[in-house]
Amino acid sequence: MDHDQRFKALLREFFPEFMQLFFPEWASCFDLTSPQWLEQELLPDPPEGDRHLLDLVAKLHTTKPLADGLGNTPSEWLALVHIEIEAPDRTTLLKPRLPRYYMHLRERQELPVLPIVLYLRVGMDGIGVDEVVERIGDFPVLTFRYLYVGLPSLDAVQYAEGENLLGVSFSALMNAPEAEWPRLGRTVARRFSNAELTEMRQFLLSECFQAYVPLDDEGRAEFERSIMMERTNVLKPRNKTMHDREMEAARNEGREVGMLNTSRDLATALLESRFQSLPEPVAATILAMTAAQLRELILKIPDAKSLAELFPA
Repeated sequence: MDHDQRFKALLREFFPEFMQLFFPEWASCFDLTSPQWLEQELLPDPPEGDRHLLDLVAKLHTTKPLADGLGNTPSEWLALVHIEIEAPDRTTLLKPRLPRYYMHLRERQELPVLPIVLYLRVGMDGIGVDEVVERIGDFPVLTFRYLYVGLPSLDAVQYAEGENLLGVSFSALMNAPEAEWPRLGRTVARRFSNAELTEMRQFLLSECFQAYVPLDDEGRAEFERSIMMERTNVLKPRNKTMHDREMEAARNEGREVGMLNTSRDLATALLESRFQSLPEPVAATILAMTAAQLRELILKIPDAKSLAELFPA
């Protein structure tokens, strides 16, 4: 699974929730209802210079005067969101690049830039401000600051039980006692199933939680069953007869087929909304996909520019 793709899809869909959850003061400065997502690739020295692929760049309108430090109060800003998922020392690889990304974007778009880094495997202080300092000897030539979220240092219980559903989804990457995760899995399944969400939004949230929650295979299967049970209000009998167990096995098999059909229908609907009618070979490919393949396809659709990109010959 492409981790970057998963979080790009999530943040595009839940960008207001992301800002309100982690940076409420900044969220109040911008109109988050309709961000304009910009081209992600920067070409600092075309046509032969190095290519830098940024994660997410959103153009936002301001809701109140917001000076850029240069005596200007522009009506638009850029939010640059980096997603880092690698080993715990990944900050040492990312941080030197951040000032360069900022300057290229600032010069190209001629707008102020708010840099944010989302760490999936690095905790630091949870939510805060970090900096990059370039020095000549002891002289600090350049100081660059950026906002960050370090999910592993945040309290999973607090966010799983909070009001913000993106925080509920992200709680799988946060910190909780091992014994708490089965209960949190049931809590999250109930939260997502009872929420008034479109199928796409519910899929993105529950798929992310399920991908990262530290449960064994049995626990993950229980999470999927909990999602389906909450949807249909099916209750397990307290004392199971042989007939009860046979019926439960049949229901479990039916739920798996139901989830597969739901993913297939969702992928088809998203593709048709982007690319109109689907050629027969594409429809046949979707029909033959496994649940895992369908999940990966759904996450790629928002950024795809053509059907050929998703279904290469």
